[in-house]
Amino acid sequence: MDSAALWQRYQDWLYYHAGLGFYLDVSRMRFDDDFVRQLKPKFDKAFEEMAALESGAIANPDENRMVGHYWLRDPDLAPNQEFKQDIIQTIADTESFVQKIHAGEIRPLQAERFTDVLSIGIGGSALGPEFIAEALSPDFPPMAIHFIDNTDPAGIDRVLARIGDRLNSTLVLVISKSGGTPEPRNGMIEVQHAYQERNLDFSKQAVAITGRGSNLDQIAHSQGWLATFPMHDWVGGRTSEFSAVGLVPAALQGIDIRAMLAGAKEMDAATRLREIKNNPAAMLALAWYFSGNGKGEKDMVVLPYKDSLLLFSRYLQQLVMESLGKEKDLDGNTVCQGVAVYGNKGSTDQHAYVQQLREGIPNFFLTFIEVLHDRAGHSIDVEPGVTSGDYLSGLLQGTRQALYENHRDSITVTIPEANAHSIGALIALYERAVGLYGFLVNVNAYNQPGVEAGKKAAAGILDLQRNVVQVLQAENTPLPVGTLALKAGAPDQVEAVYKIVRHLEANQRGVKLHGNPAKPESLTVSKV
Repeated sequence: MDSAALWQRYQDWLYYHAGLGFYLDVSRMRFDDDFVRQLKPKFDKAFEEMAALESGAIANPDENRMVGHYWLRDPDLAPNQEFKQDIIQTIADTESFVQKIHAGEIRPLQAERFTDVLSIGIGGSALGPEFIAEALSPDFPPMAIHFIDNTDPAGIDRVLARIGDRLNSTLVLVISKSGGTPEPRNGMIEVQHAYQERNLDFSKQAVAITGRGSNLDQIAHSQGWLATFPMHDWVGGRTSEFSAVGLVPAALQGIDIRAMLAGAKEMDAATRLREIKNNPAAMLALAWYFSGNGKGEKDMVVLPYKDSLLLFSRYLQQLVMESLGKEKDLDGNTVCQGVAVYGNKGSTDQHAYVQQLREGIPNFFLTFIEVLHDRAGHSIDVEPGVTSGDYLSGLLQGTRQALYENHRDSITVTIPEANAHSIGALIALYERAVGLYGFLVNVNAYNQPGVEAGKKAAAGILDLQRNVVQVLQAENTPLPVGTLALKAGAPDQVEAVYKIVRHLEANQRGVKLHGNPAKPESLTVSKV
């Protein structure tokens, strides 16, 4: 396509939202008008399904739940008065609690005021708050934030070591809908232990963000924690950033949560329009469908050209991949759908994997995230008439052009600046695009059976570990690994038993392996 035709295509497919100062360019995705016409019936159905979802239809049949994250930024849309008041009250309670924390009206027993926040969560209870902290937290926030988002003991130790003597002035957020998810539960127990070691009262510095009546909710009330905030059962973890899950940690850092909500609400309104060209989320879903033939055949590479948006690709990994990565469609057919997401940031990628993107396997499409405003202050020239920001913009445009010339398609999302209003809109855009794409390919974007399967398998390994330890405690002579598996009631899980005892030995847990580690089948195991 010559330059004049490409310029015309750019104008034909450029989306602009004046209120948000937002642009979306899909002109470098090589679909044609016939493709758009062929997909229109699918979109008409997807728009209907999305409207039903927002009206309160059961969208997660596995858990018999509605999916209502859209109501969080526009409570008037909630299907009943109870939900509406719950949303409004949660935001008001968040602002009131945070104001009291910042003013020192709520303070720790052994310090003048709270200085730090320690957020304990996993998945959607961590990735959204982490992205927002990186993107929007001020350089000198009223409270510094730290995250425990895994059950890695060394990782937990590192976070606690960084907090150090400020543990006595650290507010702990424990985020778990059920209260039984192992990773946040383990993190909570580890942190409670750290408080006990320092003779600190954990309950006087702890906040629960959880489902009403959950195990965690009961613990928080029985122990007299500082506060509890609700996790609504109609909000999934990966779409929970505008619930208490995201609003409480953001507000504690001094981030404008009302601006985030307003940006999301404005984008929601724009993405309800039932015309593909006038709906940026539909345009994204169209581009994704085209690139992967409606089967996710190409990966989504996300390149934000702004340091503060580094974690956006990581955030999108969960939102997109957990939502769309499904073995079965809504009719029970095996389809193995999904869109893989990865990315880093520009222009770091100019010196990393852009080389492969331009000349290697063309199994991807690009999404460039452009931020128009360079910095808060004045920019100096690094060359006559050229600033660092000019270079960043030039590198984005140059990479986009070089990739397109080599038949690599791309999307460009442009926001005016990386502030709370724009980031709120960006999150809402991708939430809607994921929902629409899910309907286009006929999968449930709001359940996660694969995640649950992994949790069940992990629980089975821990049960096996208990059996293995019990067998060893009753034995006085070393046992071959195969015999140990047999006695533990798992003759078909010899490898799992071997890995269990290897881990126990490495951590001095009363187990000893004898023999050649290079030949696991020859090893014997004994108690110490």
